[in-house]
Amino acid sequence: QHGQQLGAVVEVGQSALKKAVRFLSSYDQFMTHRLEVRDLSGQPVLRLTRPAKVFKSRIVVEAGNGQPIGEIIQENVFGKIRFSFVVNGQQVGGIQAENWRAWNFQISDHTGQEIARITKTWEGFAKTMFTTADNYVVQIHRQLQNPLISLVVASALTIDTALKQDSRGFG
Repeated sequence: QHGQQLGAVVEVGQSALKKAVRFLSSYDQFMTHRLEVRDLSGQPVLRLTRPAKVFKSRIVVEAGNGQPIGEIIQENVFGKIRFSFVVNGQQVGGIQAENWRAWNFQISDHTGQEIARITKTWEGFAKTMFTTADNYVVQIHRQLQNPLISLVVASALTIDTALKQDSRGFG
């Protein structure tokens, strides 16, 4: 909240060829992506895998030790984008875009009550023009327990991986 680093996100499992293909083309959506959320000592606390896709994304969320937590599943492609949080086959919450631009998102629990919010912030003209970096703020409204807190933390990465990466590249 006050600019103090709590950890980092690292993409893992990329070969030099995959990096080149991702940079020079728009084939990101057809590739599997693996991300790790690491604490300040570099230890994984969350692992996210987005299998290769054509239209809708699915993100598999695991604890740092590889234990399954749940999935974040894209429900639609057009209009206001929605994702479901699914744990052991049960929907426990979800993400709802507030408009078609998909910059602001409401995160709710299984009852539909808002528990968090994601806002994509504008990073400035120079950064927008010359990098693919995006900034997201995740505001959590109250104390949450697992698996919900892990899925909420994974949400901003899901938004970026599922929706924004597909529009990158020169191809």
